[in-house]
Amino acid sequence: METVILAVVIAVVVLAVLGGLVVGSRRQKSLPPPPPTTPDITAPPTEPHVGDEAETPRDEPRRTIEEVDLPGGGATGTAVEEPPAPEVPELEIPEPTEGRLIRLRARLSRSQNALGKGLLTLLSREHLDEDTWEEIEDTLLTADVGVQPTQELVERLRERVRVLGTRTPEELRALLRDELLKLVGTDVDRTVKTEPADRKPGIVMVVGVNGTGKTTTTGKLARVLVADGRTVVLGAADTFRAAAADQLQTWGERVGAHTVRGPEAGDPASVAFDAVKEGKEMGVDVVLIDTAGRLHTKTGLMDELGKVKRVVEKHAPLDEVLLVLDATTGQNGLVQARVFAEVVDITGIVLTKLDGTAKGGIVVAVQRELGVPVKLVGLGEGADDLAPFEPEAFVDALIGD
Repeated sequence: METVILAVVIAVVVLAVLGGLVVGSRRQKSLPPPPPTTPDITAPPTEPHVGDEAETPRDEPRRTIEEVDLPGGGATGTAVEEPPAPEVPELEIPEPTEGRLIRLRARLSRSQNALGKGLLTLLSREHLDEDTWEEIEDTLLTADVGVQPTQELVERLRERVRVLGTRTPEELRALLRDELLKLVGTDVDRTVKTEPADRKPGIVMVVGVNGTGKTTTTGKLARVLVADGRTVVLGAADTFRAAAADQLQTWGERVGAHTVRGPEAGDPASVAFDAVKEGKEMGVDVVLIDTAGRLHTKTGLMDELGKVKRVVEKHAPLDEVLLVLDATTGQNGLVQARVFAEVVDITGIVLTKLDGTAKGGIVVAVQRELGVPVKLVGLGEGADDLAPFEPEAFVDALIGD
């Protein structure tokens, strides 16, 4: 019996202990955790924001436009001046073409010893032996007269000197003048054809290698025509050089000539076609067409020039095809002339930089090479330094007074 009672007591004690443990665990679970200590954090410096992150602007006092002092101390409400309109350039009055070659005499005389004066000095020697005649040949060849024309001139000079016998300076000058005029040619029509009898306008195409003064010559020729009372339209068909179109337009604006141009690297034939079309619509006297001259792309350039010629002739035949050559290039100019003559029918030659007379003989050589006359010569850098070629004035300038 005691054993039973002891067991019951132990069971009660165990149950009491277990009950206490359960209650204690529940109490521990129901207690909330202690709040964490909040650390002191220093806010970083503010940074500017853009877009959606931008802060709402604060209300600040603002001034109206009337309250703001404009630069320069202008009064409130003063109207802002508009920039002045660009000034229209005044039209220039080109110098008349008559007598332009008078100035050539002075320029050529600066280097007469290169050709005319040198020949006179040699011919004035008391004894004209073979060495002297060889020096005469060398002088002519150095001046780019050409081999065949040089041989012809020397033979004629030999014959006439032999017949004359004693020679005075005046006789020698007259003799040399006659022979040089025969070489240059006095019975050739050197008129620039710009007045077709059955229609208007006359159409002139200007060709040549870049660097010879082709675009400048086109602009100067426009001045010559305007000086003679003609109206002109310019076609900037050298579309591969933006500077060429700008330059030509500037030349035109100076004398009141309209310039037709196209987009850079555009079709040159299209520009030429439009220039002739506008020239007809405007009723002008002459259309001048400047062309490209990239000789280093010979095949493409020649095809292009041929196309320009064909397209222009859908309106009317070309009246002139002028080849511009730099007189100082000598025999290289003849090579260029041959290349262009293969594609377009050259009708006349323009020699630029002819005031450098060391190469004045190119006049003879290029005429022999192409069978066409020199019609115009460039005498210098001035706007009116393009003149009709006059053989007598040219030869007189070479040999002096």
